Amino acid sequence: MKNAIKYGVIIGVLSGIWILILHFAGAYENAYPQSDKSSWLEYASIIIPFIGLYFGIKSFRDNYNGGKMEFFEGIFEGFKIMIVGGIIAAFFATVYIQYVVQTLKMDVMGRIGGAGLIGVLFTLAISLLLMNKQRNL
Repeated sequence: MKNAIKYGVIIGVLSGIWILILHFAGAYENAYPQSDKSSWLEYASIIIPFIGLYFGIKSFRDNYNGGKMEFFEGIFEGFKIMIVGGIIAAFFATVYIQYVVQTLKMDVMGRIGGAGLIGVLFTLAISLLLMNKQRNL
């Protein structure tokens, strides 16, 4: 769990900082008449969970699991990392919406759901990429 907390905190804090970068870059203000359109900066934010999940699952395999990992072990570790990172990122997003921009006119829940889906897909892909131990069925 120590590995999941470490990499989850990294993902969560970097995502919170990225929310502020998007604010100061004007990504949310430029989308106001058409709030269903995303800025290219929002698409660039998927780099944060990809790199965090990759290094977190790789660290789990190499340092905590003796260099061997099954597919489902990687998925389980990735989900733990995503839960910790998601809680921290959701905290940053809530503070941002409640106190910084109270008139935000975009579907924030849709974006959070999309981020969760991307995290699940990244976890599946990275676990498949890094697994090196197969279970005999």
